[in-house]
Amino acid sequence: MKTISFDSTNAACGAIFVALGAFFAYQSFFTLDLGTAFRMGPGYFPLVLAVVLTLFGAVILIQATRVEGEPIGPIAWRGMLFILPAPIFFGLTVRGLGFVVALFFTALIACFASQKMKPRTAILLSIGITIFSVAVFSYGLGLPFQRFGPWLRF
Repeated sequence: MKTISFDSTNAACGAIFVALGAFFAYQSFFTLDLGTAFRMGPGYFPLVLAVVLTLFGAVILIQATRVEGEPIGPIAWRGMLFILPAPIFFGLTVRGLGFVVALFFTALIACFASQKMKPRTAILLSIGITIFSVAVFSYGLGLPFQRFGPWLRF
């Protein structure tokens, strides 16, 4: 007899994708006007994305029954404590501090999600990300945002 192998990590991810896709498909189908393919309503594109998400989840679920995966390891609390607050910090401070300072500190916060990150490396990486982002978004694309905000003006 052949034993069935099962990848619990992929099965959990696939189930989450299917559940979220079904929820948003239901919401867009029953609460928003769909329109047609040529005259799309506000619910058309969210419905298409929800269906795609549901299909991806189904594919992942099917693949989870074919491959034996590794067990789910411990939760990376350090990563969550540094990665999740970083964009929240950026969103709350970008108008007051400006793009440059808010982005630098956001990158610095996110750097410490890794236990291997040294302070000097984190500062250099944050400076590099900030310089690259200002060059691309401010000078390259010409996006209209303040590089330094009103909180830094005396």
